[in-house]
Amino acid sequence: MENIVAKIPGSGHGIILLLTHYDTLRLDNFVGAEDSGSSTGLMLEMARVLCSQPKRTNAVWIAFLDGEEAQVVTDGQAQWSDADSVYGSRELSARLAVSGDLKNIRAAILADMIGQKNLEILRESSSTKWLTDLVWRAAAKLGFSNIFVSQQIDVSDDHQPFLHRGVPATDIIDFAGYKDYWHTPQDTLDKVSARSLAIVGYVILESVAELQKR
Repeated sequence: MENIVAKIPGSGHGIILLLTHYDTLRLDNFVGAEDSGSSTGLMLEMARVLCSQPKRTNAVWIAFLDGEEAQVVTDGQAQWSDADSVYGSRELSARLAVSGDLKNIRAAILADMIGQKNLEILRESSSTKWLTDLVWRAAAKLGFSNIFVSQQIDVSDDHQPFLHRGVPATDIIDFAGYKDYWHTPQDTLDKVSARSLAIVGYVILESVAELQKR
């Protein structure tokens, strides 16, 4: 496994961390267009946009994480569990703790499964409240309150190793709306909406701009 971290420098010591996982489930004929193609494509575009902007106070690091999906295959499929998952985020958070960079991370925003049609993103209940509030305010400011909704959902994901180390983190994910296709060969490109990708991209960019002001 290998994490890939793109670093957009800032003038200060603070870091805003954007996260996605780029690995896909070990399943025959699995494409993973939504999980994890959508968020990986989005973060590539975030890198293009943010690299073209003037340097700001906080650096923005974009981490493409490996090993989010389960690795142990039983009966032809890897079964996701808290013990067998999120290897990349566990490794990255530990590495940043050892290097001393972890203390400079002001916020971590994870995107996962954000490209589907009829997008409806619930607030992930274990995420840091003030950071989730900031992202949802950014969405409301842009007119997307009908997509970033007030209901909550509990999702185990790549943000939790950072939460466990005291880093403010939030998860942008539409898990409930994709259950019919999640971890099946039907997770294909026809399920992905360019509009949904753009909406989440605009909200993340607005959230990063708000974090730069804090």
